[in-house]
Amino acid sequence: MAPTDYQTLIDAPTQAFIARTNACYPQDTASRSTADQRSIYDAMCRAFHRGYPPGITAHDETIADVPCRIYPGAEPTVVYLHGGGFIVGGLHSHDDICAEICARTGFHVVSVDYRLAPEHLHPAAYDDALAVTQVIANKGQYVLVGDSAGGNLAASVSHAMRQSATQPLGQVLIYPGLGSNREEGSYLTHAQAPMLTLDDVLFYAAIRHENGQSPTQDPTACALHDTNFTALPTTIAFSAECDPIADDGRDYCARIIAAGGKATWHLEQGLVHGYLRARHIVPRAAASFDKIISAISTLGVMP
Repeated sequence: MAPTDYQTLIDAPTQAFIARTNACYPQDTASRSTADQRSIYDAMCRAFHRGYPPGITAHDETIADVPCRIYPGAEPTVVYLHGGGFIVGGLHSHDDICAEICARTGFHVVSVDYRLAPEHLHPAAYDDALAVTQVIANKGQYVLVGDSAGGNLAASVSHAMRQSATQPLGQVLIYPGLGSNREEGSYLTHAQAPMLTLDDVLFYAAIRHENGQSPTQDPTACALHDTNFTALPTTIAFSAECDPIADDGRDYCARIIAAGGKATWHLEQGLVHGYLRARHIVPRAAASFDKIISAISTLGVMP
């Protein structure tokens, strides 16, 4: 298979974003301790932090014994689950993204600081995400939103919550990893994509599970492992074109539609994994973020 021509697919502003991101990582990052990798990731996120929009505040509190950050707004509540491969990220890494979601939708936002691997293996992150969602669901309506690993968690929580009377109004999944076949499609054509490679995907999948073995029939780990895609909330998924897991959003939406549900998949041309951080410096990322905000807003007013 010929290598993918990223010089053609990826425009200059996105290339600059990639270079700026890579500059935040020392060459020996992969060999450093988990604590060091988290520190490096957090520093990279701070380098892109845009602050809060006017009028937006936040405070931290515990929900279901899980640390959360609250951005006060009107109902419904946006439950936000951050990315980071299940091993990095937290309340600070996606702080300005959540603040902007609050400002632009007007909705109440709760960011969930779920437990991370390798200290806390699956299903710890899922259990935390579900526990917080259940508390919020008992108080009123809500929309599930997550990027990358957080998109994985949001989808798995949606599958669990359809068993209850308090389902989400919808879910917005941003470049989610949901468990598609890693031996075909985007996993091969974009195996060497900037920002996330196939080897990275395999590493993150392995570190989340005991003995590095990913379960193959566990929808709490990957929603595409489920056999039932009925009764799920309206789903809007966004995938970056230049990303090994691009097909996951497509395949998940196709399963929901085939089961009689409502789902829309957006393939964002020329974008790379992690492009939310580029929303103020890359026009393509800004346009996608506008669509993400519109998706959350639309779901939030659905009857």
